Amino acid sequence: EIRRKFLDFFVQKGHKEVHSSSLVPANDPTLLFTNAGMNQFKDVFLGLEKRDYSRATTSQKCVRAGGKHNDLENVGFTNRHHTFFEMLGNFSFGDYFKKDAIAYAWELITSPEWFGIDKSKLYVTIFKGAEVSPGQLLGSDREALVQWVNVGVPQSRIHQMGMQDNFWQMGDTGPCGPCSEIHYDMGAAASDQGHTDCTFGCDCGRYVEIWNLVFMQFDRDSSGKLNPLPKPSIDTGMGLERVTAVLQGVISKYETDLV
Repeated sequence: EIRRKFLDFFVQKGHKEVHSSSLVPANDPTLLFTNAGMNQFKDVFLGLEKRDYSRATTSQKCVRAGGKHNDLENVGFTNRHHTFFEMLGNFSFGDYFKKDAIAYAWELITSPEWFGIDKSKLYVTIFKGAEVSPGQLLGSDREALVQWVNVGVPQSRIHQMGMQDNFWQMGDTGPCGPCSEIHYDMGAAASDQGHTDCTFGCDCGRYVEIWNLVFMQFDRDSSGKLNPLPKPSIDTGMGLERVTAVLQGVISKYETDLV
């Protein structure tokens, strides 16, 4: 029901529902396994391929067992990392950008008609700016900040983070860009370290990222340089297992009815 509701929301917003691609990527020697919803759209983001739609939504099967996004060392030690998982996503190929992506995400997550998650348990992060490649600086994401405030997120709940947390790239080369994440407070019971009063930013397991909105603006070449993509685009990823745990009121994927 959660998977279906996500896809239906974006179909209503004019997105084409696209099937999950194979776990073994097609024609992409840079990846061992499909690790994100955007993999099957990589050439569309790069402007090398045209589709008959400019916005899409998927529930993509992913494996993270090597390469850039390798969660193997965390699997079994946290409640939130998995080797295999499904990534719910919505994509814009040069159609809408930050304003609409943020508005859609906030509506789906908080509206009583959709997921109806308690706003008081949500936090948002944005890119604070950093050196994204040698000699190449990218400033803080003021546009994302403004859009989050516009949908009603208090500034006190919007936190700025660096490259590690708020800049996403598929691999060492390829499409990339600053991102903005939505986190959920699972409560003290979810703390791996037994914290009872920690605040947002603590990585003890209490505050879980449930949705990442990537603002695809660049293509990283083999020298590490970022070159602008033909059209700024949107690539988002929400962990089905994580949002299921939130909506079913448990602190781990292993306690949901998915497993």
